Amino acid sequence: MKRTDKANYYLDIAETVLERGTCLRRNFGAIIVKNDEIVSTGYTGAPRGRKNCIDLGVCVRETLKVPRGERYELCRSVHAEMNAIISAPRGSMIGATLYLAGREASSGSYVENPSPCSLCKRMIINAGITRVVARTSKTDFNVTDVQDWVENDESLTGKFGY
Repeated sequence: MKRTDKANYYLDIAETVLERGTCLRRNFGAIIVKNDEIVSTGYTGAPRGRKNCIDLGVCVRETLKVPRGERYELCRSVHAEMNAIISAPRGSMIGATLYLAGREASSGSYVENPSPCSLCKRMIINAGITRVVARTSKTDFNVTDVQDWVENDESLTGKFGY
């Protein structure tokens, strides 16, 4: 038996978390880990008390055919990264790693080129998280040093990299 490496161990947990997601388009699961301990988790879903897209049976962004990475103000959901961040004390996030897994709601396939949106990137920076590990397949992932987002400020260039 081959032992799962730490990154895929945490990504497997993030993938389980995404199963709570309520988006009709794509669902993500995020977990924040510091010193080899899970600090918090988050998944894609409407704010507490509001109806979820799966309950309403409609996704406004899907209906309007809004491309990925655009017009998030139309979305009912709070992103997985945001939910994980608001569920954690800042002191526990400084120097932590955020693990992110995403699946397309229609096919169940992994989200191609997974990356936090520009608003989530800003929240991750301010939370003090230093790395983001995003799953690209069952065993493969990308690692991003959050300092790269600080130094290469997409809001100054208009190149948001979705």
